[in-house]
Amino acid sequence: MATKAHCAFCFETLTAHLEERPALSLPEVEALWSQYESSLSTSAEATAPGPSPTANYPVFITYNTLTPDGDKHLRGCIGTFRPEPLSTGLSTYALTAALEDTRFAPITARDLPPLECGATLLTDFEPAASALDWVVGTHGIRIAYEHRGRRLGATYLPDVAREQGWGKEDALRSLMRKAGWRGPDDEWKAVALRLERYQGRKVGLAFAEWRAWRAWVDGRIG
Repeated sequence: MATKAHCAFCFETLTAHLEERPALSLPEVEALWSQYESSLSTSAEATAPGPSPTANYPVFITYNTLTPDGDKHLRGCIGTFRPEPLSTGLSTYALTAALEDTRFAPITARDLPPLECGATLLTDFEPAASALDWVVGTHGIRIAYEHRGRRLGATYLPDVAREQGWGKEDALRSLMRKAGWRGPDDEWKAVALRLERYQGRKVGLAFAEWRAWRAWVDGRIG
């Protein structure tokens, strides 16, 4: 569902904010991205068009730092489970994930070159029959439970367990810790855990790819 044009729009939104300039709209980015892909003689088959910019989806935006040896290190990830028009959701969380993820310092212009931006549109939400009723690489999982009078919860997007090489129990133990669980690892099975599964394929775009596209756009507009 997500497309590279969505990721290009996120980088466009973030760089426009950092450069204090107006950003291109999502429809403008999608149209220009399609033209750009068509202009590349070495490009593969053009990407299929994404959903309408006014379609409502829950969306998560992820920034990773790419290392020279091909590793990825998380730099920010925030989204929403509330469906919003894509134009709004992508632009909002492009900035929120970059600037307001409290695990990291806000992304600055100096941080952009090694970054990759990933967009995930979430679909097919359904309650799981049990804590293990989901498929690694297919489902994202969202848990909720009570512990010592506190209501706790957290989520992992569909790509996380696969990228980390986790099985289901490894992912659940990690997610319990992320949510705030402080008990022994082996006791997680005794918790009254509510699990919701969902789907969504993350699409990524390196900043270098966005910069090449933006130079092409500037040549057409300027």
